[in-house]
Amino acid sequence: MGRLGDVDHFDTTRMTETLEATDTAMVVSGHVKWFDAAKGFGFVVADAGGPDILLHANVLRNFGQGSIADASLVELQVQRTERGLQAVEVIAVTPPEGDEQMEGFTLGVDDLSDAALTPSRVKWFDKAKGFGFANAYGDAQDIFLHIEVLRKCGLADLEAGEAVCLRIVEGDRGQMAAEVHSWDYALSND
Repeated sequence: MGRLGDVDHFDTTRMTETLEATDTAMVVSGHVKWFDAAKGFGFVVADAGGPDILLHANVLRNFGQGSIADASLVELQVQRTERGLQAVEVIAVTPPEGDEQMEGFTLGVDDLSDAALTPSRVKWFDKAKGFGFANAYGDAQDIFLHIEVLRKCGLADLEAGEAVCLRIVEGDRGQMAAEVHSWDYALSND
């Protein structure tokens, strides 16, 4: 066998150890302790206890989300590394329970069964202000996005230009999002 760069041979023991580490990944359920999209990571607390689990932004993005709300329930594939437990795949996300977060904000709509998922792009969103706007593809009309709707849907923040799916309702001041989901959500939920 010829040389590959500075490598004379392949170390099959080392390759096997890497594969065994992947094969020993375990599925863990828990809740998001905190996640900071700007820092690019957060932590999950396992239902069964134990040390916090690192959730890196790239792992979350592979699931189709750029952020996740604190207290969201998650199912993860987790691997033990030299630095502790780390999520290698997000399997499922369930938004935090309860409407106590929606205090002071109402949609005025109880039934969203007739509201289709609309592909949209985030125009801007300011987490500190608690709101922003999106546009449905092919339509310049602004759609209002409220932070409490994001939290109810398991999201914590949105980036300008991010592709999302919205369920839109007509509010007193125009269109507003009643649900906000990752782009991939429409593939399995509409």
